[in-house]
Amino acid sequence: MPAFPTTTAPKDLKPALELRRPQDRFATRLPWLDSKHSFSFGRHYDARDTHFGLLLVNNDDVVRAGTGFETHPHEDMEIVTWVLRGALVHQDSEGHGGVIYPGLAQRMSAGRGILHSEKNDCWRLTGGAQHDEPVHFVQMWVVPDEARIDPGYEQSEIGDESLRGGLVPVASGMARHDGAAAIRIKQKDAALYAARLEPGGSVALPAAPYLHLFVARGSIDLEGAGPLAAGAAARITAGDGQRVIATQAAEILVWEMHARLGAG
Repeated sequence: MPAFPTTTAPKDLKPALELRRPQDRFATRLPWLDSKHSFSFGRHYDARDTHFGLLLVNNDDVVRAGTGFETHPHEDMEIVTWVLRGALVHQDSEGHGGVIYPGLAQRMSAGRGILHSEKNDCWRLTGGAQHDEPVHFVQMWVVPDEARIDPGYEQSEIGDESLRGGLVPVASGMARHDGAAAIRIKQKDAALYAARLEPGGSVALPAAPYLHLFVARGSIDLEGAGPLAAGAAARITAGDGQRVIATQAAEILVWEMHARLGAG
């Protein structure tokens, strides 16, 4: 049984490119949190901007030291967390816990229901010195292709050298990434890639029906679109493998998707 109604991309999908500049994002600002949302999230709602392809959430979060998200529930969602700076502590009701840091990919399958917390207080687990460094991370949610599965958790480290060698599959449910993606997700039509680019470095994006490019830091030039700064995103429909060139040292996150949310 599918968790959400989805449909495979039609063969006659027309090419399109939509840009989202950093200033276009919804923002949640609290004393302990600075969060930017690429799609409708929480109290921010726009019926025209709820998802792209299979991606429902792309949150760019900065959390102050000693604070964080208290225990809260999720159901039927594949949640991938990618830390850019600092360290994030994860703990959940299935007994999983640990510290997520840059280069460590993490996936939580909410399935039939899970409770978890995310906090910037790694000294509580590691016994290290307390610090005042914020943690900066991107959290992404994609719909699963099956509802009510057992909740699950997986993490895997990706070396800096690999990330500087081009687009690396970070999380995927695609058959072609068996044994290659760092972590598996329960969605056969989606894959997340990451790359770290030096100035002048370039990569070709996957050719896909739906592709979401997020500039996590630095700045790039996207073929056919021009310059994109940190916090910007491109939603590409029927992409043919556009090239990305870093104009500053940059880190990009790319979702390749072959289906979209919606029944028709």
